[in-house]
Amino acid sequence: MYIIMKLLMIYSKKFYYNPTVKTLENFETINDDFKINNALVAFIHVEEQDEKDIKSIEKKLVKNLKWAAKKNNTNIVVLHSFAHLSDSKASPEFTKELFNMAEARMKNADYETYQTPFGYFLDLSVDAPGYSLARIFKSF
Repeated sequence: MYIIMKLLMIYSKKFYYNPTVKTLENFETINDDFKINNALVAFIHVEEQDEKDIKSIEKKLVKNLKWAAKKNNTNIVVLHSFAHLSDSKASPEFTKELFNMAEARMKNADYETYQTPFGYFLDLSVDAPGYSLARIFKSF
């Protein structure tokens, strides 16, 4: 067994972002900031090995998101690409496709789901409570 995707989930009483620097020109330009309350924010690092089986990775990602959202009594999930948890990185196109698949599946299961702007550095504000299930790390 090998460890691939890394997933840091933080339950946030208040979450805010503002796009600051666009780093990937071939993705949508977004200038608007965003605020939401009582959301599970998923900092997701997709690795190169993940590109071998998108369906399996997407299924595991969604399963973990639903579990953590339930444990934190929320149906709101924010997907955030966070390519800083490993040296190995999947292609931006693969990562964005995975996010779109996960978002669609979460919405089909009645989760209010959002993605932060892809290919940006963002100003972030995360107001997280101090209990153990408010911060969960998974590798799979």
